[in-house]
Amino acid sequence: MFKRGLFYTCLLSVVLIIIALAGGFLWLQQSSAQLDGEVSLNKLSAPVTVNSDGYGIPVIHATTRLDAVRSLGYLNARDRLFQMDLMRRKNAGRLAELFGQIALDSDIKARTYGFYRLANVIGNKLPAEHKAYLQAYADGVNSFISTTKTLPFEFTVLGYQPETWQIEDSILVALGMFDMLTAWTEEEERMLTVMEKTLPADIVAFLTPDTDRFTDSLLHNAPSARPIKPIPVAALHAALAPSRRVGNAFLPTNMSTNYVQLRDFFVGSNAWAVSGAKTHDGRAILANDMHLGLSVPTLWYRCEMNIGKARIAGVMLPGTPLLIAGSNEFIAWGSTNLSGDFLDLVSLEINPDNANEYKVGNDWQAFENIGESITVKGESPQQITVKHTIWGPVAPQPLLNKSVAIHWTALDSDAVNMGLMDLEAAQSLEQAVSIVNRAGGPQLNMLFADNSGHIAWTLMGKIPKRYGNDGAVSRSWANGNIGWQGYIDADELPRQINPPEGVLVSANDRRLGTQYPYTIGRQFADGYRAYRITQRLNELTAINEWSLFALQLDTESEPYRFYQQLALSVLSPKLIAQQPELGELRDYLLAWDGKANTDSLGFALLVKFRQQLAKSVFTPFLTAAKQADKDFDYSWTYIDVPLQALLTEKPASLLPDSHYADWNAFILGQLTHSAAQLKAKHPDKSLAELTWGNVNIARVKHPFSNAIPLLGWLLDMPENELAGCAACVRVAGADFGASERMVVSPAHLDEGILHIPAGQSAHPLSPYYRDQQAYWVHGLPISLLTGKSQHSLVFKPDAQ
Repeated sequence: MFKRGLFYTCLLSVVLIIIALAGGFLWLQQSSAQLDGEVSLNKLSAPVTVNSDGYGIPVIHATTRLDAVRSLGYLNARDRLFQMDLMRRKNAGRLAELFGQIALDSDIKARTYGFYRLANVIGNKLPAEHKAYLQAYADGVNSFISTTKTLPFEFTVLGYQPETWQIEDSILVALGMFDMLTAWTEEEERMLTVMEKTLPADIVAFLTPDTDRFTDSLLHNAPSARPIKPIPVAALHAALAPSRRVGNAFLPTNMSTNYVQLRDFFVGSNAWAVSGAKTHDGRAILANDMHLGLSVPTLWYRCEMNIGKARIAGVMLPGTPLLIAGSNEFIAWGSTNLSGDFLDLVSLEINPDNANEYKVGNDWQAFENIGESITVKGESPQQITVKHTIWGPVAPQPLLNKSVAIHWTALDSDAVNMGLMDLEAAQSLEQAVSIVNRAGGPQLNMLFADNSGHIAWTLMGKIPKRYGNDGAVSRSWANGNIGWQGYIDADELPRQINPPEGVLVSANDRRLGTQYPYTIGRQFADGYRAYRITQRLNELTAINEWSLFALQLDTESEPYRFYQQLALSVLSPKLIAQQPELGELRDYLLAWDGKANTDSLGFALLVKFRQQLAKSVFTPFLTAAKQADKDFDYSWTYIDVPLQALLTEKPASLLPDSHYADWNAFILGQLTHSAAQLKAKHPDKSLAELTWGNVNIARVKHPFSNAIPLLGWLLDMPENELAGCAACVRVAGADFGASERMVVSPAHLDEGILHIPAGQSAHPLSPYYRDQQAYWVHGLPISLLTGKSQHSLVFKPDAQ
């Protein structure tokens, strides 16, 4: 009887689970997107037809651009409303309302920046035409919100209703891109300021070059502001000595001690343009893949618009009507992050008799105090006071025990606008260059190809004209000898049009030297990706959309050859004869094919080995910096330059760990430790069979699955093996990589290629939720232009 009762209990449990799952699916199904039929849309001047293809990508057929933008707002909300709402909330500092204490730090940062106040100021300054487009977009979003029968499931789970979309919300989303692409330089300035205070100048110069051998090759060794320096042996020896004193808290043999953070994956992109002089029929072609953190849904929204006789296709930023990368029939455009420095931390001189005053010239000036109340789910509101100076808000975190103000182009209403919207209507390279030179927003490299075989490169965004300081370290601006004198004039921004070599390449690398009179930055991407792209473009015998798409998937990783040869140099035949078990490491390293393919052997160890070397070589020299600032970490994009110099010259007095007899023994120790770490993490594989694909696994997740892992099977993308790495043209990590891949000639849109990770829809039951993921993982093309129409939705003017 007991067994029978247990059987029925289990059976009932299974039935209840099935009913619950079926109910959940039915509930989710109610919020599926409407793809066919008719919808009334307020303020339309004429009907708009939206055809969708087999990937759910819409083609908007409209008579006017305002009608197209209004329809786009509705479609974005239909497919991505929760994503849009999260972006505006994040940048307004209102995430804690939904997620509680875990989001409070993010809200405090956003409230300190005051993005929500700034968005209102920017909105009021926009030209009438741009305001009209943003209002039309907002009208479309609000039409969906007010008429949909069921909101996306996330709103129900979190128990709230989306607020009306405003013009300022689109500006908030754009400011979020500014934050993502440029705010990182605050950490750079903090690091360099600590290093300046605690380390000799020659050590700082050695550790922080702004170039490498690949960049120097591309720029023909043009002088840079922070050139490669020889090893300052005496100064480094003095910095190393404290770590070897008896009783010192620093233990050089402690493998967990780490003052180094590798900046291998950071927001960037690849883009290149090839002129008609390099192609078989004179067409110019643009390629662009933007590297960002990956999540579900993906950041970009694919769209095609036919406005009258004009045709436009590419990727939009949901929450805005901005076509970020794409093409019309005259001009194709793409971008990469400029990776410059557009933020300064102004060191404040506080009145010793009145902590609410700071020095300006010879006077004391009172802070402007702005109270902020942050709603926190499940708790009392958090009250904060943001102090403002004439230079910007005071950062929540002091720098070396001093208050600093954030002076940043993103916080200047004159440096932010929606001028990029005008690019869709550009009909010549000259128009396109002029538009982006005058556009406000994140600072970008912009590349173009036109329908007559011509190409161009220039910069977008406001770049400060500094005086008295290059912005590398924090300084007081009180006496007026240091500061900014506005921005570089649009006509003074650098540009290249139709270079004789017929190729323009940008991969976040430094493209300018000291011959350019203004400081752009100092921590660009290392030059390898740009070098490799240029190398392959010069080698290709047939340049077309397919060959350029294949180049976006290139997995050659020359920078790791140094670490392979270094490891093999210490695995001598004599040593292996004494320690036969090391033969496994040698054979594994020799098996590497020079690439980061999923079946590449040996590469996983090289990646781990480089990480371990960077940590163990530099940490002992940085004790003073860490003691001065507990949050200090050495992080530099050109870190391989000083690292390889030390590992090549091997100065005996600079051996990082005195427990080893010499540098070769030290290097071997880091290699065997790296191998042990790799084996421990992958116990089911022998080293000889451990491929890069076993290690580099896609983990592209929906925000909810982190909190509720059981939903991962429904919400997350499959955990596929990924080809590519941080030191490849094909940048790929677990949750970071190409957020789109586009190749297009404006004269031949029908031959263009474009795919994105995940899919077009944010609805987990939609057939378009994950249908492009396999194409993205395996590097398969999807047409830029939509395929055969499978759905037709008609927006009709609201009769009222």
